Amino acid sequence: MPTISVAMIAHNEEKNLARSLASAAWADEVVFVDCGSTDGTALAARDFEIKYFSRPNSRAVYVNKQFSIEQASSDWVLILDADEEITPALHAEIRRAVAAPADAAAFTMPRRNFYFGRWLKHGGKYPDAQLRLFRRGTARYLPLPVHERLEVDGRVGALKEPLLHYPYSDESDIETKRGFYSEILARSYALKKRSRLFILFRPFTRFISAYFLKLGFLDGTEGLRTALLDFGNVLSSALLYIKSSGTDDSTLKS
Repeated sequence: MPTISVAMIAHNEEKNLARSLASAAWADEVVFVDCGSTDGTALAARDFEIKYFSRPNSRAVYVNKQFSIEQASSDWVLILDADEEITPALHAEIRRAVAAPADAAAFTMPRRNFYFGRWLKHGGKYPDAQLRLFRRGTARYLPLPVHERLEVDGRVGALKEPLLHYPYSDESDIETKRGFYSEILARSYALKKRSRLFILFRPFTRFISAYFLKLGFLDGTEGLRTALLDFGNVLSSALLYIKSSGTDDSTLKS
């Protein structure tokens, strides 16, 4: 039976770790990289059987994630975020997939997103396909400042069972992550030299796409709140980019 490593990075994820690491306890190896946490993340992680590493937190998330997969020693690697959970059904499907992968070098899986007490079905939040499982040595992270993405050598198959995602634990978590993603998204705009017109309209086109074109309104109040949350996140990054580009945006381009 092929072996599987779960690779995880975490920065101040003490609230989520028990659920996430417990769901990965079946793996042959769990690589855990603490990236400069200042809460109890490191201590909480040591309650589980893991291969522990500590390193400074890079704002370029792909750097941290690439480091984590390079520490894995199993035949296959599964990327798991600290705010995600592997269900028993997904675990079973992963085992079946790596036992008989045919010519697939990697697999995507759908992801269910939990916002404001509800599993969303629309608005781009489901199936939200994620490329997370790959044969070790066949994939690497592209150097992107935001929305890190794997590049795979070979065919990519698709699993059916969903990965569970809990993006925000409470209101303070929303504000913390808004600040982080606003900065890295603004940096992405700077690197791509986006026009101010594009930046100004982006929050509105994002809302229209998610809430109307992708039927987010069918998820009721929670769908509206989620679309407005995403609108606010993109608006914050747009304002940061415009403010910086009007003076000295060297910090965004670094």
